[in-house]
Amino acid sequence: MLFAARAERSAGKPIKSEIKHEIMIKIGKKDHEKGRVKSVENEEKKKGGGMEKLAALIVDKRNLFFLLYIFAIVFCVVAQGWVKVENDITTYLPDDTETRQGLTVMDDNFVTYGTAQVMVDNITYDMALDLADQIENVDGVDSVKFKDEMDHYTGTSALFEVTFDGTEDDDISKQAMQQVRDMLAGYDTYVDTQVGVDASADLEKEMGMIIVVAAIIIVAVLTLTSRTYAEIPVLVMTFGAAAILNKGTNFLCGKISFISNSVTVVLQLALAIDYAIILCHRFSDEHETKPTREACIAALAKAIPEISSSSLTTISGLAALGFMHFGIGIDMATVLIKAILFSLLSVFTLMPGLLVLFSHWIDATKHKNLIPKITAIGKFDVKTRFIVPPLFVVAAAVAAVFANKCPYVYTYTDLTTPKQSESQIAHHKIQDTFGNKNLVAVIVPRGHYDYERAILKELDGYDCVSSTQGLANVEAKDGYALADAVTPRQLSELMDIDYEVAKLLYTAYATDQSQYGQILNGLDNYKVPLYDMFQFIEREMDEGDITLDDDTQEELDDLFDQLDKAQLQLQSDDYARMVVYLDLPEESDETKAMLKKMHEIVGSYYPGDFYIVGNSTSAVDLASSFVQDNTLISVLSAFFVILVLLFTFLSAGLPVLLIMVIQGSIWINFAVPAITGSPLYFLGYLIVNAIQMGANIDYAIVISSHYTELKKLEKPHEAIVDALNASFPTIFTSGTILASAGELISFMTTNPVISAIGECLGRGTIISMALVLGVLPQILVLGDFIIEKTSFEMKPIVPQTRQATGTMHLQGRVRGYVSGVIDADVNGVLRGQLNAIISTEDLKTQGTDEADEPDKDNPQLPESSNASPQDTETQQEKPKGGNGDEN
Repeated sequence: MLFAARAERSAGKPIKSEIKHEIMIKIGKKDHEKGRVKSVENEEKKKGGGMEKLAALIVDKRNLFFLLYIFAIVFCVVAQGWVKVENDITTYLPDDTETRQGLTVMDDNFVTYGTAQVMVDNITYDMALDLADQIENVDGVDSVKFKDEMDHYTGTSALFEVTFDGTEDDDISKQAMQQVRDMLAGYDTYVDTQVGVDASADLEKEMGMIIVVAAIIIVAVLTLTSRTYAEIPVLVMTFGAAAILNKGTNFLCGKISFISNSVTVVLQLALAIDYAIILCHRFSDEHETKPTREACIAALAKAIPEISSSSLTTISGLAALGFMHFGIGIDMATVLIKAILFSLLSVFTLMPGLLVLFSHWIDATKHKNLIPKITAIGKFDVKTRFIVPPLFVVAAAVAAVFANKCPYVYTYTDLTTPKQSESQIAHHKIQDTFGNKNLVAVIVPRGHYDYERAILKELDGYDCVSSTQGLANVEAKDGYALADAVTPRQLSELMDIDYEVAKLLYTAYATDQSQYGQILNGLDNYKVPLYDMFQFIEREMDEGDITLDDDTQEELDDLFDQLDKAQLQLQSDDYARMVVYLDLPEESDETKAMLKKMHEIVGSYYPGDFYIVGNSTSAVDLASSFVQDNTLISVLSAFFVILVLLFTFLSAGLPVLLIMVIQGSIWINFAVPAITGSPLYFLGYLIVNAIQMGANIDYAIVISSHYTELKKLEKPHEAIVDALNASFPTIFTSGTILASAGELISFMTTNPVISAIGECLGRGTIISMALVLGVLPQILVLGDFIIEKTSFEMKPIVPQTRQATGTMHLQGRVRGYVSGVIDADVNGVLRGQLNAIISTEDLKTQGTDEADEPDKDNPQLPESSNASPQDTETQQEKPKGGNGDEN
């Protein structure tokens, strides 16, 4: 503190006093060195609040944290195998929808056998007939439908509808499907089936490739924006650990959707990379003047509140997803918020140790800033401040109109993606050649065969119905359907058995059903549905109560096999199922009209006690809930973000300006599909809407924060230019990574849902970056008076100003007048005048006078924690008889 000695000499004070002061300084230094021998941790405890203590604990116990992370990562690598993934998106439909209720009933009561549509090009009709026989003879194939030339043969293309003996997941179906593929290897073949197709595994492979490419892009971006090359492995290890921890703990969520399981890793990295960059830059700044350990502690103590507040906007945007009626919202909100929290945990507890570990290489690999300044853009923004905002308002209004006309779709079977799987290519090829095969199931209470027959007959009368199937129209033999009621005479002719034997069978059936009146009235006119009679005969034969000759027995055994499969597919103990194939797209006005007509027809026979289920009904149910979810997410995500910004900037006007820009980017983003006529899967909008509002708002926050600080020292026009230069590296890093992640997902996956989310995310991020760099600056400058008028400030707790004169020992942060102005960490002896705030209140005076009032002979700073050196120069005179230096 030599500036104090110089001040005393200027004031004409004795040399003896100066010598005494120098001795006091040396004593203070010696005491300081002894304190350092004990350890610097004691200094930290004296200096700091709870955040410094927490930071010191994390840094000093870094080896313990390394060990804990190793154990956690090993556990999570193993636990990834415990995660259950739901591939059926209809599982997340609201419980009160007809589709969800119908699917539950259907899954509980019926078996759906695996099927495949196989189209073979460039063959004759006779060759197709021969192939149909060959396919039907394959073990595991139950039947091959190839009859009507119009429906199954056109031009030189044949379509075979194959049904297997097992479900899609049964080995017998998979083996049969593979044999069919091998048999048709020499033909021009298109196979549309889910048998033997592991969509989850295929998606996992695709996402693995996406992560690799994304990692390369991210490393390239970080190399451009980093201050030192050794930061990059620190960032990669930090987020690698966070990703593994999040993925390995997904089993705690029960069963998660394939969407959450696939995109979370990429989105986690893209959304949370800023947190690590903030800590890296903080460490670099502190390391300029402090040793590694102290720099890391100081950086972490400052970064924890900064990063935590930054993450709130992202978390709040994602939290809005949890309020969706569609269950996929809470699924994604849970997994993504958990991912953000694990990212924060890794940055706060793992990264500090890695920074200390790599500090030598970080110092040795510094490089020049590779990101150019964008002063030209800033100056252009200033010049166009009266032109761009009005144009933006008009563009946003027009975009809002188009966004409301976005062609949303609610099923993804017919969607095309930039990259397509073999099954998708086959589906579209078959659809283009033979038209739509839109399956709709009708589920009704069992036992009313006449109703079922009437319903199927009425539906068959519509041109848009290509075929129907139910017990009432499944042929049993010789033109009789399974649900047809026959007399003993008709049964004897049908089964080629004696009439007397047939009457005995009817007598046994009537007795079993307690229908004794039929026996008394004679059995000649007694009619029993074939299906019920065959079931009775099969049960009695199994129990040994009925025996038939070998020929009849063999014929009945074949029929019983057919009946068993029909029962599993079409009738349970409580319900009957009818299958209707519509020659309509899954989503169209005609399809909606036909579904409405089907409800009217079925409802006339079964008032209120039936379900109609299919992709088309799912689309109708999702469309009805989309309007509510759309409004809910838009309002909640904006509300949560505004709430965070309100307390961040202490201004009511600034959050509104920022939200206006990001909402404009959202409208423009979703106006694109409407303008281009490209169908957009509705989940892409709901999910990206929340992410874009919660994550992209950070770009606007960065610029606004810099601008708010700089305009205190500069004119608004100059402040906004400097704010853009200061913000651009952060925006470029985060925006490029998030946009790249979205575009990679869009172009490298075959899953239409994932592709839609990636496409909207990538496009929305690019639009947000363009607007915050090309529109927000003008709005901030023009709206400066709004920001100022709507600002409010919470009164801080002002520490008491201490005043003293003479020789004293200071230890703590000093801000105020000390024969000049000082704002620094001080540990030493002062001889002179003091009028300052001391953070630790550690002031030991030695033969001094400590007063409550300022010394009249020595002007003091105002008692305010906001006093600055500039204030001192402009508002205060220097001490009489002295020309004390400023620190």
